[in-house]
Amino acid sequence: MKQSTKRILLWILAAFIGFRILLLFGGCAPAPVETNDSPPNIVFIFTDDHAQAAISAYGSPYHETPNIDRLAREGVLFENCLVTNSICAPSRATVLTGKYSHLNGQTTNGQLFDGSQQTMPKLLQAAGYETAMIGKWHLRSEPTGFDHFQVLIGQGPYYNPPIRTATDTTRITGYTTDIITDLALDWLEDGRDDKKPFLLMYQHKAPHRNWQPGPDHLTMFDDTTFALPPTFYDDYSTRSDAAAQANMRVDENLNAYDLKISQQRPLNEAQLEVWNAAYGPKNDAIRDNPLEGQAFDEWKFNRYLKDYLRSVQSVDDNIGRLLDYLDEDGLADNTVVVYASDQGWYLGEHGWYDKRWMYEPSLKTPFIVRWPERVDPGQINESLVSNVDFAPTFLDMAGVEIPADMQGKSIVPVLEGGTDTAFRDAFYYHYYEYPASHCVQPHYGVRTDRYKLIYFYGLGQWELFDLQEDPDELNNVHGQAAFTEIQAGLEVRLAELREELAVPDDPRPYPPEPCNSDAEGWDGYDAG
Repeated sequence: MKQSTKRILLWILAAFIGFRILLLFGGCAPAPVETNDSPPNIVFIFTDDHAQAAISAYGSPYHETPNIDRLAREGVLFENCLVTNSICAPSRATVLTGKYSHLNGQTTNGQLFDGSQQTMPKLLQAAGYETAMIGKWHLRSEPTGFDHFQVLIGQGPYYNPPIRTATDTTRITGYTTDIITDLALDWLEDGRDDKKPFLLMYQHKAPHRNWQPGPDHLTMFDDTTFALPPTFYDDYSTRSDAAAQANMRVDENLNAYDLKISQQRPLNEAQLEVWNAAYGPKNDAIRDNPLEGQAFDEWKFNRYLKDYLRSVQSVDDNIGRLLDYLDEDGLADNTVVVYASDQGWYLGEHGWYDKRWMYEPSLKTPFIVRWPERVDPGQINESLVSNVDFAPTFLDMAGVEIPADMQGKSIVPVLEGGTDTAFRDAFYYHYYEYPASHCVQPHYGVRTDRYKLIYFYGLGQWELFDLQEDPDELNNVHGQAAFTEIQAGLEVRLAELREELAVPDDPRPYPPEPCNSDAEGWDGYDAG
């Protein structure tokens, strides 16, 4: 008995000593987790007028976007990222300031952005970040808050763009999407202080009107015919007067430059030769065999959509170049990469191109975030987030205090915690620019996860949609008895949001007759 007890004690002692030896030499101990306490770099990839429906990660029925999809696989894709004002310059001002248009002063495209005000890049600069803006600025004033900028003038052309810096303007020969990427990679490689964290705002012109593809994609989709969207011939009879008054129909309002019937400028001789080779035979064919009715509508829709998608393909290719650089230079692990657009866009839904409306295709923008050190990959998030949240989110990522006067909220808790239905129960939207391009009536409204209430205050007319039962927003149920309680609740929430956001009443008079102009120029240097 004593021998047995002694033997057991020796076994226990031997096991204990062996365990301590294994711990000492790391045989069974888990490797220590390495953490990077330095603030992350932030690369903000921003395109112009990119519809969710033109990204395969969002279920595009048209094409594949492998590099944007890669970001979605490696990060978080947001289904419900909503813009505060669906038009170019106001959206950009909101991204910079974290404030709605009525507070940052940029309610329309025509205004000069007040660069003296507080912005997210300035706050990151003060916290030790190096900041750069490369690509489309489109805010008329000189960029502020950036250690380096190389920007297009106004909207900028698709080919041979003049590039403005703090000291001069130089025209660069080539395709603008490629050039913007070249400049961004040059700055990452040679232009920055590699001892500092950085913010790079890498912003494309594409796929803005008039959708001029790059040389690599001029003939892409030539063997494809896309069907008209189910709502293409929407007659707007079930809604307010606003939709019928707009002039942004694919079958009526696209011009000769949009449809590539007229030559494009500015191209050099070699580029023009390539361009004519791609479009000349197609244009000859349509002139020799003129179409009419639905066949002509389908031709215009396909000419428009294919050029739009071709422009997107160049963006996707160039995003791939940038992601490859981050990998090869060892920057990927400590760099947040964000993909977004200034707003959504119509790809023939309701017969339209353009944006501006509070309807879903233009209200929603793509928003994808990859943050390897903090965020699990492959997530799809349905929280109601917004471009007004971008500035506070970037500040939070950098460990910088978020100013109390910013109206957005940091999305970091949502990124780390998954869909949060309490993050925002209702969202306020406001579009101002009228009379102007496309005659879209000014309006504001509230959207929840299921319902949307819109007030066209120039007309004094309301719309209410049940997005669950009517995702295409074809059936205005405002005033219907079955929706009395829902409508009343939305009206209360709308009033609360306007008060919370300090939205003033709009005092401007509006013309008694509908606007009938299409002021957006084909070269679009300042059109949004």
